[in-house]
Amino acid sequence: MLKKLLPCLGKYKKYAILTPIFVILEVILEISIPFLMSKIIDVGVKNGDVDFILQTGGLMVLIAVFALLFGAIHGRFSAIASVGFAKELRKKIFDKIQDFSFANIDKFTTPSLVTRLTTDVTNAQMSFMMIIRLLVRAPFMLISATIMAITINPGLSLIFLFAIPILASALFIVASKAFPRFKAMLKKYDNMNASVQENLIAIRVVKAFVREDYENKKFLDSAEAVRLAHFNAEKLLVWAMPIMQLTMYGSITAIFWFGGNLIIGEKMLSGELFGFITYSTQILVSLMMISFVFVQIVLSRASVSRIIEILDEEIDIRDDSNEDPEVKDGSVVFENVSFSYSKNKDNLVLENINFEIKPGETVGIIGGTGSAKTTLVQLIPRLYDVLEGRILVGGRDVRDYKIKTLRDSVAMVLQKNVLFSGTIKDNLKWGNENATDEEIIEACKIAQAYDFIMSFPKGFETELGQGGVNVSGGQKQRLTIARALLKKPKILILDDSTSAVDTATDSKIRQGLKENVSDTTVIIIAQRISSVSDADKIIVLDDGKINAIGTHEELLATNSIYREVYESQQKGVA
Repeated sequence: MLKKLLPCLGKYKKYAILTPIFVILEVILEISIPFLMSKIIDVGVKNGDVDFILQTGGLMVLIAVFALLFGAIHGRFSAIASVGFAKELRKKIFDKIQDFSFANIDKFTTPSLVTRLTTDVTNAQMSFMMIIRLLVRAPFMLISATIMAITINPGLSLIFLFAIPILASALFIVASKAFPRFKAMLKKYDNMNASVQENLIAIRVVKAFVREDYENKKFLDSAEAVRLAHFNAEKLLVWAMPIMQLTMYGSITAIFWFGGNLIIGEKMLSGELFGFITYSTQILVSLMMISFVFVQIVLSRASVSRIIEILDEEIDIRDDSNEDPEVKDGSVVFENVSFSYSKNKDNLVLENINFEIKPGETVGIIGGTGSAKTTLVQLIPRLYDVLEGRILVGGRDVRDYKIKTLRDSVAMVLQKNVLFSGTIKDNLKWGNENATDEEIIEACKIAQAYDFIMSFPKGFETELGQGGVNVSGGQKQRLTIARALLKKPKILILDDSTSAVDTATDSKIRQGLKENVSDTTVIIIAQRISSVSDADKIIVLDDGKINAIGTHEELLATNSIYREVYESQQKGVA
């Protein structure tokens, strides 16, 4: 796991390397202090040598100052390294998510991705900081203090041969049981974040239906599930500290007992016992540090495995072509295309789709709910890849193009309109960041958005709330159409993008497209027959298959599905 995350250190690598060096220097200095103290007791105090006491004491003060300095340095370096590591790791995860196809995104929920970018990365950051500091300090202190203790009295050091294995065995058992519980706890975090996200996005609906109490209870239930999962994991880890303290105090008691008897029997000096006890404390504190790091690593191991899951995710759609041809025109050809979200031939969403669209044609797509209209058009810019057959754009297989080249030539107004926080102009420039004011105004006039934009006091500089909450549904649709037009695409796909506007405005938008972007292929998915009636051809989809293709008049005369939809809408108008 660490090998996959270490490249995230980047320019912070030097701080990660320097931290253990200064940790080791600090430990070396700390280890020398009990030795000097024992000499003060056994030589200076015993012999009444004041000069020896002052000289050795002064040396101890100097060593303590340098130890403090080295401690401050490695503390700063470890903070820089760990925070930098977290930043680079988040960037790596976010970059990977940006490369996900729709199929990859479908695999992970949005709240889960948010948790991995926040909570999981924070856990990994904490563990990394502990690894380069405590996990270096504690073992080095443990080994150094053990060597010094053995040097003072090998026989008394045998106490540690009993203490250390007991502690290590207990910690191993606790960790192996706790890991799956922490992983389950993080899934509960995902569920809680999902509840929060859903509530905040739909807060207006919640208030409109007076469902605040229901949402409060739902959140409380998910928060309680997190608490119980956390408690279930932590109740195992709480055993680590009592076991640690029992081992520590038991060892110190044994040292006092046997050490005291050695002094009485004049087999050990008082200063030596003092030094041995200090080294014993350092050994046991080091073990406590190791157990503390151990707990954090157990927690972060679950987080790191979730991070690695993102980084190891196989991108569903790749740029396999070595060439980067331009899209010469907006022609579209479907040849025996079949598609399944599950990549299962027995569960096809689209089956044996065949049709051709010439450059500059306007094509309507009609079909009932669930007939796979949106799925069909999402295959054109390779938001998903076909399971069988092929799609040609500009006379070439879409897989022959670089993804950026293909998608730059296809503008798609999705069924769910999305605007971002910022000004109206900022949002429109998503279509073309270099668009001039004249181009922006022209696109807005075609999309019938110019008049309502200018009705705002600040016009194009009007700030939009998150998701465009301060504009209506119809206004959102017109802004997203204008944004798509600024791309000057060869293919424009409108996925039910005028459903929230009135029929008169819908007609003006279609007229504007016909007059101003006649060389652009326009594909319109619509529920209203009036939105596609003047298209060059109309495709009728039924349960993932093409039921008929023709003009409005031809389908009205020959196709029962189309005629039934038309007649039902005409009755509604009547």
